[in-house]
Amino acid sequence: MATAQETAPARARVRASGWRVAGRRARPAARALAILLMAGAFGFPLYWTVTMSFKPLEEWNPPGKVFWYPNNPTLSNFEDILGLKGAGEFFTERSRSALTPLYHSLIAAGLGTVLALAIGIFAAYGIARFRAGGRLLPFQILQLRMFPPLAIIIPLLFMWVYLDLWDTWHGLVILYGAVTFPFVVWLLRSFFQEVPREISEAAIVDGCTQWGAFFKAVLPQVKGGLAATALFVFILNWSDFLIALVMTQNNWQTAPVYLQALQSGQAGQEYGPQAALAMILIMPPAIFGLLIQRYLVRGLTFGAIKR
Repeated sequence: MATAQETAPARARVRASGWRVAGRRARPAARALAILLMAGAFGFPLYWTVTMSFKPLEEWNPPGKVFWYPNNPTLSNFEDILGLKGAGEFFTERSRSALTPLYHSLIAAGLGTVLALAIGIFAAYGIARFRAGGRLLPFQILQLRMFPPLAIIIPLLFMWVYLDLWDTWHGLVILYGAVTFPFVVWLLRSFFQEVPREISEAAIVDGCTQWGAFFKAVLPQVKGGLAATALFVFILNWSDFLIALVMTQNNWQTAPVYLQALQSGQAGQEYGPQAALAMILIMPPAIFGLLIQRYLVRGLTFGAIKR
């Protein structure tokens, strides 16, 4: 009797140990399954866009059938969207070429990013180093992003029409710079806070002014953060749809607005050219990221290393 009572806890311990061993063995499989599910959820839209860009018209959306890959791959969608073909049968009221909207997006997003950085750098440094504006100023700047876009876009439309800035490149650049300015301030503020104050003080002792200490000693320390912020802001401006839809019409139409207008009476939504243009729209941020990749790792991990 005593022996049975003594072996019962031992059996329970053995059983618990077996469950722990089985759990440890199942964790890698569960982790791999979760990774595959997330990769599928995020990768399938990209796969569908890539394959759709190479499908001919009859494979876009046939009734009762799904083409998981292009049976007859073609570059006609890219030729159509870039205007490499003559006038086709689908686009009747607008140009087939997306080169002009792409140029508009590149100019507006690029100059808007430069404008936001040019103003936000000094604002972030003043807040981080000199506590300019007091404790509430950073939150007041952030409040610019707390309003719903639809709540302010209509008043801005009337203002821009009155100021003759509607459907112009400089009007779009000003809006992009103003919309992304809070992100620049908050991102760069954290990077400037990580720079030791002794660096600027040493530069001043060596004869630099405050401006000289900022440009020669402090700013080179945050090149990685500046690159990461520039990429983030450029992606926001490059992918904007609402502002460009309301604030432009024909003279300065951007690529996202042009993308949603690709349709015809015969084929409906032009899925092939839309996918081809989407593939082209992915390239500028990707190229920009590759050009500054050596600064990105340091910029994204700068605040994680404490002195």
